Amino acid sequence: MDTLTEEKRSWNMSRIKNRDTKPELEVRSMLHRMGLRFRLQRKDLPGKPDIVLPKFKKVIFVHGCFWHRHPTCKLAYTPKTRIEFWNNKFNRNIQNDIKVTKKYSQSEWNQIIIWECETKEFKKLEAKIKNIFFKNMVEIN
Repeated sequence: MDTLTEEKRSWNMSRIKNRDTKPELEVRSMLHRMGLRFRLQRKDLPGKPDIVLPKFKKVIFVHGCFWHRHPTCKLAYTPKTRIEFWNNKFNRNIQNDIKVTKKYSQSEWNQIIIWECETKEFKKLEAKIKNIFFKNMVEIN
């Protein structure tokens, strides 16, 4: 049972941001510290990616585990009220993610998805990013 009134719940939900979220800021900060430069929210690319690295032809989506239904993640729970509403909402998000992924698989751009829960483990995220961007680079001294 929801302890908030419908108006208060609506107000709370309206405050949820869709850009500059804490996980997104953490990923951007890490990329910047690694010397990678990027652009934000390019509207001309499918799905308006959170981070765009034109030099590498890569786009990064920082997905919230709750909203994008990260499999096996404890943050991807389903609310106990208005279950049909939430399932419809989640299914629309998933279908949209599938469409965007298909568009990137047919383009010259590579899509990278970083989940919200991955941003909580700094070392693992750092290793993932280094593997994506620096695996073919050889250090010359």
